Amino acid sequence: MLALSAPIALADSGENYSMHGMGAGGWIFGPLMMILMIALIVGVVILVLRWMGIADGSGNRRDRAVDILNERFARGEIDPEEFENRKRALDK
Repeated sequence: MLALSAPIALADSGENYSMHGMGAGGWIFGPLMMILMIALIVGVVILVLRWMGIADGSGNRRDRAVDILNERFARGEIDPEEFENRKRALDK
């Protein structure tokens, strides 16, 4: 019975560890480090998406629309008249 009570007696030293050793610096640097880590993770995700070509960052929809229109015309999906009509509509 004495062998079981020794670890309990050592664990309960009577000191209050409510701050878990953080001190005043932990209250300042803890949230700051969390914000920095979140920003780092978001930045890495954005870089990976750009590297994969999913998010190019240009935001130019008209150029992409003209590219799609040119591809459809080149594949023969639309005739020259429809191509010109759609191209004029994009220029407006």
